[in-house]
Amino acid sequence: MAVTYTGLDWAVFIAYGLLLAISGWWVNRKKVASSSEYFLGGNAMPMWMVAISVLATSQSAATFLGGPDMGYRGDLSYLATNIGAFIAAFFVAIYLIPKFYQYKVFTVYELLEQQIGPKAKKHAGIMYLFGRVFASGARLYMAAIAVAMILFGNIHADSVVIATIIISIIGLLFSVFGGVRSVIYSDVIQAAVYVSAALFVIYFLYAAIPADFSQIMAVLESPANGEPSKLALFKFNWDMSGAGVFNFWSAITGFVLLNIAAFGLDQDMTQRVLTCKTAKEGSKAMLFSVLMVIPVMLLFLIIGLLLYVFYQRPDLMLNDSAVQAIQTFDGEKVTIFMSYVLNEIPSGVRGLVTIGIIAAALSTLNSGLSSMSSVIVQDIYRPFVEQKNIRKADSHYVNAGKIAMIIVAIALASMSVLSFYWQQYSDMPLLTFALSVMLFSYSGLLGVYFTALFTRRGSENSVLAALIVGFVVTLLMQPYIQSLYLSPEQQFDLAFTWKLCIATFISTLICMLGKRNVVARNQEPKQQVADKYTEVCA
Repeated sequence: MAVTYTGLDWAVFIAYGLLLAISGWWVNRKKVASSSEYFLGGNAMPMWMVAISVLATSQSAATFLGGPDMGYRGDLSYLATNIGAFIAAFFVAIYLIPKFYQYKVFTVYELLEQQIGPKAKKHAGIMYLFGRVFASGARLYMAAIAVAMILFGNIHADSVVIATIIISIIGLLFSVFGGVRSVIYSDVIQAAVYVSAALFVIYFLYAAIPADFSQIMAVLESPANGEPSKLALFKFNWDMSGAGVFNFWSAITGFVLLNIAAFGLDQDMTQRVLTCKTAKEGSKAMLFSVLMVIPVMLLFLIIGLLLYVFYQRPDLMLNDSAVQAIQTFDGEKVTIFMSYVLNEIPSGVRGLVTIGIIAAALSTLNSGLSSMSSVIVQDIYRPFVEQKNIRKADSHYVNAGKIAMIIVAIALASMSVLSFYWQQYSDMPLLTFALSVMLFSYSGLLGVYFTALFTRRGSENSVLAALIVGFVVTLLMQPYIQSLYLSPEQQFDLAFTWKLCIATFISTLICMLGKRNVVARNQEPKQQVADKYTEVCA
């Protein structure tokens, strides 16, 4: 099925291409001279830009494509999970961000080096890299397959690979020269693009429904066949299965842990906060980003609600029968939003939606490129060089960061292609695993950090054990793994939020089994040590 683009669509593509080219040139016109500038933006990024960057990093092509599906099939209860996000943001702002600034860290895992030891930093960094390759690579795949559908009219292997390469090259060119500063500027641009695309889709969907606002709201409040209201926000039922994942109790437990990990332990998002001038500004940026997530998330849910009316309520559409949603493409299932984009969206808006998907993908890709390169250089490569007593100029680590970013881009693109072939030739749901793999990493990281922050326990060996146990416990609770060791009667359906709670609790206990090294516990912040050395020399 070929998707036809009009002159207006191509004009949108050209305008977006010029925007990327001009902004990329402007942001990267100044050469980055130090590793602090490359990985932390010289701690000089404006708070409001950092807040938007954190917002853009938390969104992805999965949100752009999957958010409307949540609204179409469910209600507004997904918004209630932001209760957990607020609680988590305050926790991170109080307990983690001040320590990151106190120790002058480049990555969040350097805090473990100060508290427990250098191997703890290395192990946590490797666990992050493992999870991020799978998670960001899978999100790149989701964007690539959507772009292939729209640009090439098919999802053949060559089309998906070309779409992956296009997105990867654009993201790399924008990020590799300027480091995190370029990423933050790019995030602001991409956020504006995909939010604009969502607003246009809402406008045209609303215009296509021959009913006024009050009629639409009445239908959403009382759907057909006695279905529950699609405007429901809070659910207080005690359903702990996957179907109840968005209820209030999940929001104040598992979603709190999930967001603590995302905001404070995942270098992908936390790196942006570390680019602010002070811990106070970094905390403000994080809190503002949580506030901004609510209206942005609401936009994609509204698209889903309007799609419900468009496809499921012929009485409002003044048709004898509902518009048929074609939710397959080349034999593959697609979301309701992609069905609308491929078959119903007005000419001209299709181009805007296409660049919206690319923009959401670039936000996730750029974040992964910068954060993963910083972990590779600062947590793995630099300690290795210093351990060998080899003196390197700071500019060497800037160049190392650029090389690491290229390696990361290749790794993420390779993971995207692997996801395609795995889906084609295996029954194992790799994509489901890949999209949730950061949850597997988060379990161990949460246990390690809770131990480091609130106890005097933990050793380098117990950190490694906790990271492994957190991953394994989470994996064992997955449905596709339960079938390997449990009978059908013994298998259970548990929401991922409760899985995270259980795995975090166990990994915390494991980490606490280790006895902390007294030297590591009493280690002073790097800057204080440097200041004392300067005073002695003087």
